[in-house]
Amino acid sequence: MKKYAVLDIGGTTIKYGCVTENGHFLLKGTRPTLAREEGSEGIVRKVVEIVDTIGRQGVLSGVAIDSAGIVKPGFAGEIIFAGEASFPGYSGTKLASRVTEATGLPCYLENDVNAAALGEYWQGAAQGAASVFMATVGTGLGGCFLLDGRVWHGARYSAGELGFLRLHGEKRILEDLASTRALIREVSFTHNVSPAELSGEQIFLWAKQGDEDALLAIRDMAAAITEGLSAVCCLLNPEIIVLGGGVMAQQELLQPFIEQQLDTLVMPAMRAGTRLTFAGLGNDAGMLGALYAFLQADASRL
Repeated sequence: MKKYAVLDIGGTTIKYGCVTENGHFLLKGTRPTLAREEGSEGIVRKVVEIVDTIGRQGVLSGVAIDSAGIVKPGFAGEIIFAGEASFPGYSGTKLASRVTEATGLPCYLENDVNAAALGEYWQGAAQGAASVFMATVGTGLGGCFLLDGRVWHGARYSAGELGFLRLHGEKRILEDLASTRALIREVSFTHNVSPAELSGEQIFLWAKQGDEDALLAIRDMAAAITEGLSAVCCLLNPEIIVLGGGVMAQQELLQPFIEQQLDTLVMPAMRAGTRLTFAGLGNDAGMLGALYAFLQADASRL
């Protein structure tokens, strides 16, 4: 059975593993990204080192990578754009080609949210759905639309970027309200603590313990997310909306409120055709989705 190195490049951590062609993990690990300290060359070097290390344990058939940023997908995939504050020098990096040159293995690159959606379609919460929109809520708010199991990339590879919708009459964008960053900012103010001292997990714990300010901030964040999802329902009418990202692990608290808000905001005829569900693959979704994209593209080349 063929084996592949899979990597998920985030702002804080590079998650990696060795996966069989049917999606079974043989090993997993993480390394700090340190993008601000080491720049794009540091990321490329670490990716090559990880692939070489995995390759010592058996023959690899390829490398599948998902990464933050606007990505031109493919076996010649590159980073079209990544914020300089988080990923200095990363924009313009021809990552897939660099990895292939260094390792001799075919390498496929995809955006991280797109890959997560593909992972959920392949082996997670969206299996069998003809149309899927996935929203990931973390430091920011990401999105991806799948049609018949394929990513709708858009003219310049930025389709589905829900978090960049402009708020009416404001300079802010949706993820300024609908993200973990926004939640932490709000609760740090009401509790008079530094944002650096808080995490999403702590805020949800306070809410479950009866903290009214924490619960109100969570509801405000969820309401903002639902505003974006209502636009998705009207524009795309997907069969399934999948909610992922660290915050969405709090399904028990969030789902009833988001469902209720969607019922209020979206016409019943439009709302009835879309089912809301939560991601099932956790941190593995992006890596599995990157491999699924590799396998799709590789098969089409034959």
